[in-house]
Amino acid sequence: MSFEQLQPASQQQASVYLPYVQGAKRNFLPFAIGLYQKGVLEGERKIEGSEDIPFVATWNVATLPSDLTRCRIQFAGDAELSYEVMTSSFEFVNFLIELLENYKRNRIKDFSQVFYRKLLHIDE
Repeated sequence: MSFEQLQPASQQQASVYLPYVQGAKRNFLPFAIGLYQKGVLEGERKIEGSEDIPFVATWNVATLPSDLTRCRIQFAGDAELSYEVMTSSFEFVNFLIELLENYKRNRIKDFSQVFYRKLLHIDE
């Protein structure tokens, strides 16, 4: 799926998440919710000094921002390189906003360092 073809969520759907999103990130909110509602993303993990590693991320779509979202990522099509994280929907939507911001800057579909730290349970 091309991000250029991503359909934004309705204003009503986006308004539920507004209290959880600050400043300029709100511009990406309808698109992040549109992506969230798809429940899947194919991207590439940028590895400095090496080839990018393709991944597929899948997640359940929750109804409310406070509901939990379980995201599973599989790298390079290898079942042994699968990771899973549980987070509130509003936090996951924020990760998708960061992903869209990064894509706009660098044309790379990849999550933020903060997301990967949570996924790999670093800082816990």
